Amino acid sequence: MSSLPVVPIAPPVSTVQAPSHGTADCSAAAVRASFFSRFPVARHARRVLCLLPILLIGIWAADNWRVLHDGAQRLTTADPGWLAVGAAFTFLCWVSAAFARQGAIPERLPPGLLLASQFAAGAANNVLPAGLGAHAVTLRFLTGRGIPLARATASLALYSLVKPVAKLLVILALLATFPTSLGTTDLFPDEGTVVPIALGVAGTVVVVTLVVAFVRPLRRPLLDGLRTALTDARRLHTRPARVIALWGGAAGFSLCQAAVLASVGASLGLPVAWPDVLFAYLAASAAVGAVPAPAGIGPVDAALVFALAALGAPLSLAAATVVGFRVLTVWLPLLPGALVLSMLVRSKVL
Repeated sequence: MSSLPVVPIAPPVSTVQAPSHGTADCSAAAVRASFFSRFPVARHARRVLCLLPILLIGIWAADNWRVLHDGAQRLTTADPGWLAVGAAFTFLCWVSAAFARQGAIPERLPPGLLLASQFAAGAANNVLPAGLGAHAVTLRFLTGRGIPLARATASLALYSLVKPVAKLLVILALLATFPTSLGTTDLFPDEGTVVPIALGVAGTVVVVTLVVAFVRPLRRPLLDGLRTALTDARRLHTRPARVIALWGGAAGFSLCQAAVLASVGASLGLPVAWPDVLFAYLAASAAVGAVPAPAGIGPVDAALVFALAALGAPLSLAAATVVGFRVLTVWLPLLPGALVLSMLVRSKVL
C-alpha cells in the first residue's frame, strides 16, 4: 500500500488587515479635526496657554511697579561684584531644584529639559501661592515624559516632604557649627507664635484623617497615592545617587537662597556676618514659609526684615537687603522664566 504525501493546508487568509501606524495617525488626526470643528475655541487653547504666563506676569508687575522701581533704584548703589555673586547663587537655586526633582523619581530625566522646566516653574511659582505653580509645571513635565500620574504625584509629595526636613537639618548644622556667634535668642518664636502653628498643624492632620475616613470617593485615590509614595521612597533610598540628588538638592536650594540674601547684604554693606544672615533666612522661611503667598512674598519678607533687624542691622538697610534679594530671585528672572514657560508649552514639552 503506497503512502500519499501529506500536504499541509494553509489557513484561510483573513480579509481584515490590522491598521498600520499611518492609518492610526490619520484616524487620530481625523478625531482631532472633528473635535476642533466641533469646538473652535479648542483650536486656540494652546496659543492662549502660551501667552497666559506673560499676561499674568505683566499684570503682577503693573500692580507692584512702585516696589520694582524702589528695589532697582536701591541696587544701583550696590557693589556689582557682590550682585554678580548673588546672581550666580540664584542660578544655582534652579540647579539644586533640578537635582532634587531628579532625586525624587526613579526614572532618568533629560537634564537640559529638567533644568528648563525648573526655571519655568520658578516663574509659575511667583504667580500662584503655596508652590502650586511650580508643582503644576513639574507634574506636567513628568507626565509628558511618560511617568504615570500616580507616581509623578508621589514624587511631588516626596519632594515637598524632604525640602523642609532638609532645611531643618541645615539649621541644626549651622547651630552646631557656630554655637556662639548666632544671635538666636530673638529669633526663636515665643509661646504666642508656637501655639497657633501647633494648632494649625494638628487641625490639618485631623481634617485629612476625617476626609480619608468618611469621604469614600477620595479614600481609595489617597491611599493608593500614599502606597505609591512609600514604595517609591523605599526604592529611591536604596540608590545612593538618588539619595544624594534628593537630599543634597533640597539642602542646596535653601543654602543657595540664603547665600543670595547674604550676597545682597554684602553689596549694600549690611553689618551682619554671613552665618547670621544664612541662619536668619533659614529660620524666617521655615517659620512663615508655609503661608500661602506667591513665592512667599509678603510674610517671608516681613520675617526677613525682622530677623535681620534682630541681628543688629539698621531697619532701613535690612529692608533694602530684602528688596534686593527679591529683585535677584523673583523680579529679574520673572519675564525670562515666563518666556521659557511659554516656549515649553508651545513645543509640547509641557
